[in-house]
Amino acid sequence: MMNFNVVTLGCKVNQYESQAMREDLIAHGYLPSDDREKADITILNSCTVTAVSDAKNRKLINRLRRVNPDGIIILTGCMPQAFPEETERFTGCDIVLGNRERKRLIPAIEEYLSNRGRLVDIPAHISKGAQFEPMTVSSFNEHTRAFIKIEDGCNRFCSYCIIPYARGRVRSKPVDELKRELETLASNGYREVVLVGINLSAYGQGEDFDLADAVEAACSVEGIARVRLGSLEPEQMTEPLVKRLAAQEKFCPQFHLSLQSGCDATLKAMNRHYNSAEYMEIVNRLRNVFDNSAMTTDVMVGFAGETEADFEASMAFVKSVGFAKVHVFPYSQRKGTKAADAPNQVDPAEKERRAKLMGELVSREREEFLNSQVGLTEEVLFERIRKGYLEGYTKNYTPVHVISDDHSLCGEVCKVRLVSVGDDCCMGELV
Repeated sequence: MMNFNVVTLGCKVNQYESQAMREDLIAHGYLPSDDREKADITILNSCTVTAVSDAKNRKLINRLRRVNPDGIIILTGCMPQAFPEETERFTGCDIVLGNRERKRLIPAIEEYLSNRGRLVDIPAHISKGAQFEPMTVSSFNEHTRAFIKIEDGCNRFCSYCIIPYARGRVRSKPVDELKRELETLASNGYREVVLVGINLSAYGQGEDFDLADAVEAACSVEGIARVRLGSLEPEQMTEPLVKRLAAQEKFCPQFHLSLQSGCDATLKAMNRHYNSAEYMEIVNRLRNVFDNSAMTTDVMVGFAGETEADFEASMAFVKSVGFAKVHVFPYSQRKGTKAADAPNQVDPAEKERRAKLMGELVSREREEFLNSQVGLTEEVLFERIRKGYLEGYTKNYTPVHVISDDHSLCGEVCKVRLVSVGDDCCMGELV
């Protein structure tokens, strides 16, 4: 029987979808392989969030074809869906599937094997009435934590973002399906789940359920010790939603609230749906309800038209929030988006300068956050032992290292006193 390898680029949603494809292939008799360069079949689940992502896709396809000329290469994910006219030119790929065609994976492989003819199957668009694609997983690469996709698509059309074209409109996994999937994961030993989506905050839009229903369903599953949320749009964290989340003991108070910029003029140009004052109001709402909560975010620098004053305003706002962790990245022009054609594009060297300055700021903020945790006694879910340390996370996602070689504690929740700051972590002692 043929073997396969799945290569995943991009977000946690892609990771989930790759795992679903792995399980589908195994169920049909294909054998998993850890060697992408020698596998009979290599599937690239692509990301297209930036032009850099596309370059990575192309580079990987070219390398795979060079080192494994007889292997079957399959391209799927966001890139072919967003740019079908370009993807068809990727002659290094034997099979190209869109973002709604994962159910076509096995039939496409069988068709290719029968006639060896290149196969391209990409729907022209994902229609507004499209339903949530049925998809489940029973395990995950990590041994204690699983990512569960509950939402797909986005209706927001931020001026820099191609993803609504790659993913279509908002659609959501029914709550009963989510609960059945979580029960399977719990029975397989998973202690923590992270609910993820393309626009997770929009879960349940147009339905008779919402994000709080998903969290409550997850928290009700026996064996699941913790429930987290993936990236969130801040303005959708309403007071009623926050109160319902706070009522769940298993819910983890770590909130990745997508910021992008701390400058109001830049936020408006990005077509974001909040200003800096509203964002801060939401942060304060969460901190007032959740003790020792952690706020994390993404910040873009060098957006089209961003002046030095705009950048300084963004820096000042980021500092005022006191984030636990920030992902900083320079703006990348994305063909097909409104911002790509905007005037006053920032010079690449200037983008890098701003990214460096913002990076230095958030590194200091990270250190301050970790220091704020020292002296606390927190519950830590240990995930692995590495280099003589038990490694795990608190509920607010502070990484913790404890000197130990006790493998029996992996997958267990233990009380730990945080005693010092290590290398991007807190050092702890078992209580």
